[in-house]
Amino acid sequence: MGQRAPRRRGATRAALLAATMTASLAVGCTAHHGGSVDDGRGHGPSQSPTQSPSAGGTVAPAAGPLLAVKIDNVPAARPQTGLDSADIVYAEQVEGGLSRLMAVFATKFPKSVGPVRSARVSDLELLRQFDDPTLAFSGAQHKLLPLIAKAPLRSASPDEVSSAYYRGVDKSAPHNLYLHPNKLLPSAPGAAALTTGFHYGAAPTGGKPTASRSVRYPAARFTFTWSGSKHRWLVTEDGTPTVLTNGKRVAPATVVVQYVKIRKSKYHDVLGNNTPYTETVGTGKADVLRDGRTYTVDWKRQKATDGTQFTTADGQPMNFAKGQVWVVFAKS
Repeated sequence: MGQRAPRRRGATRAALLAATMTASLAVGCTAHHGGSVDDGRGHGPSQSPTQSPSAGGTVAPAAGPLLAVKIDNVPAARPQTGLDSADIVYAEQVEGGLSRLMAVFATKFPKSVGPVRSARVSDLELLRQFDDPTLAFSGAQHKLLPLIAKAPLRSASPDEVSSAYYRGVDKSAPHNLYLHPNKLLPSAPGAAALTTGFHYGAAPTGGKPTASRSVRYPAARFTFTWSGSKHRWLVTEDGTPTVLTNGKRVAPATVVVQYVKIRKSKYHDVLGNNTPYTETVGTGKADVLRDGRTYTVDWKRQKATDGTQFTTADGQPMNFAKGQVWVVFAKS
C-alpha cells in the first residue's frame, strides 16, 4: 500500500495532509484510485451558516474542509465508534435493503471512528453541498472509482492515506476498519463548514406529539424514541438499542425523515444486488422530529451545490434543535 495523500480534484496534494504520510499499515484495502481529473464542475459554494448547531449563535468562516465518513451499519459492525461526535448522520438504503451511514464531522473530531466501509454513487451528489469535503471510505467498486476521482472532494481511502487507518481486534473483517480523523485533518473546521441549509432555533408552533417513530427499509429498521429526561431521540436499529463502544446511547436532538426518490443505479455489488440511488436534489416532504413532536414540512434542494431547505406550511424555515441531526432517507 502506498503512502499517497487524499486526492483533491484540480489541485495538488494538500499540505495539511502531507505530515500524516509517515507510516504504512496493512489494512486490507479494497480498491485503488487513479489520477484525479478536472471535469469542469465547480465546488460547492463557500457558505457560512448563520447559526451554530451546538451553540445557536453566529459563527466564523470555516477553517477548512469537513470530514465525511462512510460507516458500516449491519449488525456485525455494531457497536460503532465515534458516531456521537458527528454533527450530522445520514442514513441511506444500500444493496439487499440494508442500511449504511455517512457521519459528517465539523465541530469536533473523535479519537477514532468506524467501522469504515465503502462509498456509494449517490454519496457524491449528497456531498456536493459541502465545500471541498474530505471523504473517508474503505474503497468502492472499480466502475465508480473514476467518478470519485472527478468529484469535488478530497478522497481519503486506505489506499491513499494508509497511516490514518487501522484494524481493530473486536470484530472480524470487513467490519473492523477504523479511522483516526486527526491523521487526515489537523483539526475540526467548525460549524461554518456545515453548508447544509439547516436552521437551528426555537421550535415552531404546532406539531404532533410523538413518543416513537420507525422507518423501515426492506432489510433494516430505525426507531427513534423520545426521552423527556435526556431531551433526545434514542436510536434503536433492527430492534436493538444503538449503543457505542464507549457505552453511550446514540441520541440525536433532531431526526429528519426525508422522503426521496430511491431508484436503481447502473451499479451492483459482488452478489449481483443492484445499488440503489438516493436522489437528494429535488423537492418533497419530510417529517422533522424534535422536542417530542413531529412537524410535517417541505424540503427543496434546487441543485447539487445547494443545501437543503426545510420549510413549514407558512413558508418559514423549519428550525432544528441544537445538537446532532439524523437524516433518514425514506422512499417517497
